[in-house]
Amino acid sequence: MKNYKSIISMMSGTSIDSIDACLVHIYEDLTFKVIDCYSLDYPTDVRNKLFDLANNKGDVKDVCFMNFVVGELFAKCAKVLIDKHLDVDFISSHGQTICHIPQNQTISDIESKSTLQIGDISVIAQKTGVMTVGDFRTKDVAAGGDGAPLVPFADKILFGLDKNRLIQNIGGISNVTVLSKDCDIFAFDNGVGNMLIDYYVNKFYSLPFDIDGEIAKSGNVDIDWLNSLLAEPYYSKIPPKTTGRELFNNEYAEKMLLSAPDKKEDIIATITALTARVIADSYENFVFDKTSIDEVVLGGGGAYNKTLISFLKQYLPNIQIKTHTEYGIPDKLKEAIAFAYLGYYTITKQPNNIPECTGANSSVVMGKIAY
Repeated sequence: MKNYKSIISMMSGTSIDSIDACLVHIYEDLTFKVIDCYSLDYPTDVRNKLFDLANNKGDVKDVCFMNFVVGELFAKCAKVLIDKHLDVDFISSHGQTICHIPQNQTISDIESKSTLQIGDISVIAQKTGVMTVGDFRTKDVAAGGDGAPLVPFADKILFGLDKNRLIQNIGGISNVTVLSKDCDIFAFDNGVGNMLIDYYVNKFYSLPFDIDGEIAKSGNVDIDWLNSLLAEPYYSKIPPKTTGRELFNNEYAEKMLLSAPDKKEDIIATITALTARVIADSYENFVFDKTSIDEVVLGGGGAYNKTLISFLKQYLPNIQIKTHTEYGIPDKLKEAIAFAYLGYYTITKQPNNIPECTGANSSVVMGKIAY
């Protein structure tokens, strides 16, 4: 009798570039083993439509249709691993976020936050023949939370508390988990991550991202512009907090250009420095008064941007900076692995949110199941 669950976990983040899937074995002692992985790039027309939806361009028919289209693509991605390995207990899918509103809104005396991830789990289950768990964030929001960040739940399992660590993800948005012997676990979205870098690199160079940070390396940081960008109110908001394309969207990026330097490479250099400063400043403002920190462990696409890392080392000179790979966790698959754990707790009916991180009123079992 096997002592593990064989899980295909899938994630697509705010960069909307690909669906990352990994086949993970989670054992009864909560250790894990990555068996295989696969990434499926979004077709260009699908990616463009998802960007439109994430930037408030589209109608209800678009949302309805793309919910099924993304479900089909997630199923296609999962089937590559299913056909190779056969032994799969369930699929755990984050889906694709197209709207996330962590601020309360009111209508007819009903006040609520809201979030929407598409890629319907019933489509995935039907097309693969495998039970699928997903739509995790909504239960936390229903419990008064922001529905994010959720990955800290897995961070605590994966890294423990033997050192005071910051687990820093730099995806489209940057977010950090604080693991310390000196205080309770907490987490928050620092602010912008790769999202604005990618936008400007695509706008000026027709590239999807700044490979190794080479464009940023060729430019100079405009200090005055950088300081003006750091005045964004979100950065000074006290955690718990979360953000995304509802704030840092294309319209926001274009507005920032009104006061930008003339040279394209200086724009990329300054925005890359912004991402690093936002992260470092958030530690100074919200972390260091609660605990000392031994090391920062980087993950996400930003971990591959050498210029971004050099800025981080400049702004955090006394803290050791490592990557997830040094702990045997592939950077690109970290969040997919995290949602494997979330799904594991869903099917075993155990709470899998951390109220201190999301602001929820209580611990809840997040996730829905399609058989």
